[in-house]
Amino acid sequence: MITNNKKSQITVLLSGRGSNLEAILAAQLFYNYQVCCVISDNKDALGLKIAEKYHVPTIKCFDRLDYPDKVSQKKNLYNFLLTEKACDLVCLAGFMQIIPPEVTDALQKKLINIHPSLLPKFPGLDTHQKVLDANELRHGATVHFVDAGVDTGKIIAQVTVSVTTGETQESLAKKVLKEEHRLYPWVIAKLLSRQIRYQDQELIYTPEATAEAQKLDFLLSK
Repeated sequence: MITNNKKSQITVLLSGRGSNLEAILAAQLFYNYQVCCVISDNKDALGLKIAEKYHVPTIKCFDRLDYPDKVSQKKNLYNFLLTEKACDLVCLAGFMQIIPPEVTDALQKKLINIHPSLLPKFPGLDTHQKVLDANELRHGATVHFVDAGVDTGKIIAQVTVSVTTGETQESLAKKVLKEEHRLYPWVIAKLLSRQIRYQDQELIYTPEATAEAQKLDFLLSK
């Protein structure tokens, strides 16, 4: 367990149940980071309750119904993110908005997402059904940098699961989510410790990060 008191600060954006947020928060005990802020665009997001349970210092909700239109909602949310919450990394965890280019540009190399497929295969929604419809034998999750596209940013790391006979969307989603909860905190910690870093449009992995990834059955970007 790391005991250094100087912890990197991260902000998490979410829209729903917050299971990845909880995995990230639980991992704070073992990694040298702290969730300093949780932001949601949905006042009914269960992830807000999880943030309260873990005593996250700043919890903000920009619910659509609190604003005259979606443009106003987004403007307030992203203004808060960019001007009020200086942090080392911003992590999307089930955040159901496409981030506007001015935000992705401002947060270059500081904005990451986890997506439930082996990108570049199956970007967007309904990935588990798409995998079943395509008769894929492997499925999984990807942590990637966020750019102005939809799930098109630089891939950092992936984890795979097998697709077995009789698999359903529900069973496959459960398998993938379990692996997401292992992968996401690890990638966050490695980025913040600079054991993984993005330099000159290339990802660089230290020997320690590469060895750990192999031990944990994570795939690193080539």
